Amino acid sequence: MLFCHSQPESYHQHSASYLREALAPFLKNEQVQHTMENGAKRTPFQYILCAATSPAVKQQEETLTYLNQGQSYEIRMLNRKLVEYTDISSKYVKSIVRVVFHDRRLQYMEHQQLEGWRWNRPGDRILDIDIPLSVGIAEPHAHPLHLNTIEFLWDPVKNASVFIQVNCISTEFTPRKHGGEKGVPFRIQVDTFTQNEHGEYIEHAHSSSCQVKVFKPKGADRKLKTDKEKIDKKALQDREKYQLSHDTTMLTECSPWPDALSLSSSSSTPSPHLLPSSSPQDTQQWLHRHRFTPFSRLFSCFSGADLLRMSRDDLIQICGPADGIRLFNTIKGRNYKMQCDIDLVVPHLVSGTVHQLHVALRHMQTQELRHRY
Repeated sequence: MLFCHSQPESYHQHSASYLREALAPFLKNEQVQHTMENGAKRTPFQYILCAATSPAVKQQEETLTYLNQGQSYEIRMLNRKLVEYTDISSKYVKSIVRVVFHDRRLQYMEHQQLEGWRWNRPGDRILDIDIPLSVGIAEPHAHPLHLNTIEFLWDPVKNASVFIQVNCISTEFTPRKHGGEKGVPFRIQVDTFTQNEHGEYIEHAHSSSCQVKVFKPKGADRKLKTDKEKIDKKALQDREKYQLSHDTTMLTECSPWPDALSLSSSSSTPSPHLLPSSSPQDTQQWLHRHRFTPFSRLFSCFSGADLLRMSRDDLIQICGPADGIRLFNTIKGRNYKMQCDIDLVVPHLVSGTVHQLHVALRHMQTQELRHRY
């Protein structure tokens, strides 16, 4: 499904100005570096985060952008007609947006940190996509097990904007709670893929990222104002050591995130049914899809067969009356036990094999029969 909202005529007439406005703070620097990069290959994509950069960052250091928790921020994808992109054979490209740790130490502990956050905030996501505000994107998807990742398709020939919401704050991952300005920095990274000959989005095209810190609502505005006042009080000579604040943040090119390719290549659609053959990971996905996230940790080691064996009373005892009954009804409502007689003519069938085959067929569902036979 393509989320393209109707736009006023001026939106299409002034698409060039839309992009130039986003790039305005950076065009001067690009012109200075043009002669140095004359023979270099242009990056195929450019992303602009519509949030102001901090003026309290020294020259030659990476920009730092402050965000408010839960607020929608736009990421603009530049038009190929304005910037000379490399040729893209497919109509759509796939972009994966993620929030990751900036510090290398926390990157090594990412799984444990995210699991701890999931346990403290059941049912919440670290990164969300604001679909009603987004323009020109198709098939938006938020994986239930990857709380810090969203993905979508978009047409690089046209203007596209995706609005994201970061729901965690920087201090949630610090051992001591000092406040927003002492919190850990994050990175917002965008990995883009094109289609291969089989129609799979696994051909890496471009990756870019920027450094951010996330504060409680309105905390980013206060921190940005404090930084500006702090810089204004410095002498003119000292001010020149710091970067100018820009209204938007340009994501800079970087290496692809290690698991970006594996996420992009996982194009298989999970089964909507809970099967006896479902692995513990498939069972976790099924629980998330059916809004049983608060109990996913309790059933973290359960396979589909384990969950299907549980009685109504067992589930009520574990999950409580309301959720236990709902879970039981969801399991039984999506797994009808169908029985039919199948006559099989198997030559050279030894004695005893017929009974084993009969038992196997009674416990096998139609989807498993189609897959196995």
